[in-house]
Amino acid sequence: MGTAAAAGLSSKRFDLTDGSTEWFREIPLNGTRIMQSFAFDNTNKHLYTAQLMPGGLILPGETQTYTAADRSKNGDLCITRLDWQGFIIGRMYLKGFGHGVSIGVEPSGNSAYLWTEIDSVPDSQNDGYGTRVARSKFVNGAVIRPDSYQVTRFDPVPGSDHNTVAVDPVNGRLVHRYRFNGAWKFSLYDLTSFKAGTFAPLATIAQPSALTDVVFQGYTSMGQYLYTLDGTAYTYDSNGKQTSTSNTYVTSVDWNTGTVYERSLSKAGESLFYREPEGLAIQIPDTANPAASRLFLGFGSEASLTDTDKKASFYFKDLLV
Repeated sequence: MGTAAAAGLSSKRFDLTDGSTEWFREIPLNGTRIMQSFAFDNTNKHLYTAQLMPGGLILPGETQTYTAADRSKNGDLCITRLDWQGFIIGRMYLKGFGHGVSIGVEPSGNSAYLWTEIDSVPDSQNDGYGTRVARSKFVNGAVIRPDSYQVTRFDPVPGSDHNTVAVDPVNGRLVHRYRFNGAWKFSLYDLTSFKAGTFAPLATIAQPSALTDVVFQGYTSMGQYLYTLDGTAYTYDSNGKQTSTSNTYVTSVDWNTGTVYERSLSKAGESLFYREPEGLAIQIPDTANPAASRLFLGFGSEASLTDTDKKASFYFKDLLV
């Protein structure tokens, strides 16, 4: 699990045993598909969420409807932009991009560039996952495809699959998670260099063994530490009685060594009826004071077993030690 280079990173870390504070509880996004991930534009105070597209939706340029299974297989994503009061202020669609396990955001003027996976290929479960990385500007109402002129594609690890990305907004870095020859890895890059096509990682680490037999649900990074999220939704019996408790874990991994520093059970949003962990991201509430950053956990939720209107809830930790 060694590093590809002596990263020499040093920073404070989030105390994962500290309690979580609720930010938004069960805000609506877009229809019947659960949120997969999210990221912040801290400059413009926007929140971007990623979902797989629902079935039955016909986009501009399409001549037929597609089922939800079709959308999953193709890797069709819906990106929703919200303000920091939780109101939807924009939406765009990415066709053939991937599953949306993690996204990144790079502010640009009064909008932002999205960092995502792209060139989706279906796996054995017929879910599409990206084989490369993409950067594309958010344009409200746009529908873009991998060959669209608005898209810049990157191939930092040729032959890899399950590509996803996240952005460390405090230090200007990009994280790339991927699978290569069956092994899961994370690489950390300088964002500016990566944009220029220089794929020289500051560090590359193997996914720790503690995360081998879990349902992986997202990641982010700040400074010296990579943070990951895993777990599943509550289960219920035929009478609607909850039969499980939280198995949501947040883990910190040292980029310098590739080893787990801390792994902590999270009870954030424990009272949600449906509660599936979906994504991590770094928020900087005041860009003049990036030292006061927050580690956000996202949860997909719904009001009942028969409710198809998916919502999202967000909680944060802010104790840096």
